[in-house]
Amino acid sequence: MKAGRVAAQDGSPRRRAVARAPPLMRELPCQCQPRAARTASAAPRARPAAAMALTLFDTDEYRPPVWKSYLYQLQQEAPHPRRITCTREVENRPKYYGREFHGMISREEADQLLSVAEGSYLIRESQRQPGTYTLALRFGSQTRNFRLYYDGKHFVGEKRFESIHDLVTDGLITLYIETKAAEYIAKMTINPIYEHVGYTTLNREPAHKKHMPSLRDEHDGKESTGEDEVAEKRLTSLVRRATLKENEHIPKYEKIHNFKVHTFRGPHWCEYCANFMWGLIAQGVKCADCGLNVHKQCSKMVPNDCKPDLKHVKKVYSCDLTTLVKAHFTKRPMVVDMCIREIESRGLNSEGLYRVSGFSDLIEDVKMAFDRDGEKADISVNMYEDINIITGALKLYFRDLPIPLITYDAYPKFIESAKTTDPDEQLEILHEALKLLPPAHCETLRYLMAHLKRVTLHEKENLMSAENLGIVFGPTLMRAPELDAMAALNDIRYQRLVVEMLIKNEDILF
Repeated sequence: MKAGRVAAQDGSPRRRAVARAPPLMRELPCQCQPRAARTASAAPRARPAAAMALTLFDTDEYRPPVWKSYLYQLQQEAPHPRRITCTREVENRPKYYGREFHGMISREEADQLLSVAEGSYLIRESQRQPGTYTLALRFGSQTRNFRLYYDGKHFVGEKRFESIHDLVTDGLITLYIETKAAEYIAKMTINPIYEHVGYTTLNREPAHKKHMPSLRDEHDGKESTGEDEVAEKRLTSLVRRATLKENEHIPKYEKIHNFKVHTFRGPHWCEYCANFMWGLIAQGVKCADCGLNVHKQCSKMVPNDCKPDLKHVKKVYSCDLTTLVKAHFTKRPMVVDMCIREIESRGLNSEGLYRVSGFSDLIEDVKMAFDRDGEKADISVNMYEDINIITGALKLYFRDLPIPLITYDAYPKFIESAKTTDPDEQLEILHEALKLLPPAHCETLRYLMAHLKRVTLHEKENLMSAENLGIVFGPTLMRAPELDAMAALNDIRYQRLVVEMLIKNEDILF
């Protein structure tokens, strides 16, 4: 049985008449620059990983998606590339082209050479612009011409290929599918399977959740059975989301997916629309945090409901804050909770707390311990006697955030509050600014400000007032969004005032 038939047909007639799609690659002389391809390689007899995982659940409790094979069948039908070899020696042939290079020949000569079969191709040097090269390709009983480039890899648009053969193969697949199935592709996002087996199922308390232990259970020390471990490894991100157990005590923070263009090995199906992801490379996008695989056009329709998987979130420092707390099922980053607990247990009376720097090499050790061991990292007095190492590790965590704790979007509003002279108006603007923060950022800021307020209660011993802490934490928690150096320098005093106001009014603002 072919790979495209591992799942039921989608019901669409295979030979339905559809509108002709504009091809992926625009032809010369319009100086072609093709759209980003939506493609996927197809290894014969391969079975999508999601389909393999579907047998893990009782059919009465879990209804797997129906993977649609229409586009896979079209990929199998696409013309195969056929190189037209030049039989004569060509002078000044670029070293990165082979016998498919025919030198400076006309379009008419190329058309005659390519007329032998669909999928025939050759490379010629432009007569109008010597030194530039054109890929001539036979498709749809016509010769199509594309400006060809090379920068270590071959390309006619955004996608780069190791060989001309791969470029032509991918182009033929895309041209064929977008020509034969234009109407079908345009309607792919209608009635997606994602609504039925994606995150939305989590709110319905499905019966099948009992089959899989939650991550929280594992963190609490309960070991899963061997069968569960095998099952979890076989799940795709889509099925994993449908089986994750929600913890009622953890806030449901919203998080957008971190999609990146991805090349899939073997046939893959979109986990939003259930259709095949066609082509050789860059067939779609993959969420770097939860592993969701979708078409590029489908990614625009996916809700902001990413549930990061620890398989993909491999570090603590330099990780997006919301991604980290959702991956670990916590309200705040464990670094913040653990460091603050350690500081308050033995460091509140330490002179110059947060102002005095710890030994940088040991701070890096703490960072590596969190990245390696997560919440099991040992930061006790037995490991790090100097409390300044722990305060340094906490400050470093905030400095390393890709999006600052006080985000770029909220930054102008916070600065506005610091520039206001009326105290009541300051608090009102701060209150509005806090609403602009993502929930996980706001909760972490609340927890940190409550801690810094407790630090100021020991000011006689540690000499750290709200003003001093503002000087330390202003640039640590806030970064100017793409301002010039002088503007960023001028903002430092306002950053200090923002943190100072947050500490002093912590009980009112949060």
